[in-house]
Amino acid sequence: MVLTVIGLFLLVQLWFFAWVLVWKVAEPGPTQFMKIRLAELQKKTPDAKLQQTWVSYGLISANLKRALIAAEDSKFMQHHGFDFEGIQKAFEKNEKRGRIAAGGSTITQQLAKNLFLWPEKSLIRKGEEALITLMIEATWSKRRILEVYMNEIEWGTGIFGAEAAARHYFGISASALSEYQAAMLASMVPSPQYYDRKGETEGLTRQTEVILERMNKVAIPPAR
Repeated sequence: MVLTVIGLFLLVQLWFFAWVLVWKVAEPGPTQFMKIRLAELQKKTPDAKLQQTWVSYGLISANLKRALIAAEDSKFMQHHGFDFEGIQKAFEKNEKRGRIAAGGSTITQQLAKNLFLWPEKSLIRKGEEALITLMIEATWSKRRILEVYMNEIEWGTGIFGAEAAARHYFGISASALSEYQAAMLASMVPSPQYYDRKGETEGLTRQTEVILERMNKVAIPPAR
């Protein structure tokens, strides 16, 4: 029985790793998270569709790259998938508040979850997320990680990826995003559906200003 369980576990990990290798060079297409969101939308509107247009790394504004790293993972270029200092700070904040107020997840961890897993928090999901994070960091460049992340991230109700977000909110391409527009999009990442409904709230404006101040202090992967 134990050997069967171990064998099944290893087969699942091989399946994940095979897709990680494929998506190192190929466009992932609809992620697991996108499929979950689409199913939710289609319960209310059967013919609902997601908005997403894949664009290459070089066709996304450097402003958005800096804003996302500043907002989500300031040590993205230095770590190997896990920001242990960030995890410790998140743990202390959660302990102080008595609830989960911060996650400490890196961009790679978020990408691993979005590509393969489900949004609900559990020890099983976090464990699998960690394994997939190691697979991605071992085989992908930082440029590729950020490219896929920017194309697959949720930015509103049915809105996925930088190109769809830029056109939805500002009527421009992802390559044309200004510093302020990029900082605003990065500010929306923790609650994209909320800000899609509410628009530019006072809290969103404050967070946008914070990210603007941080943007020029972070490094981003080169275009080539």
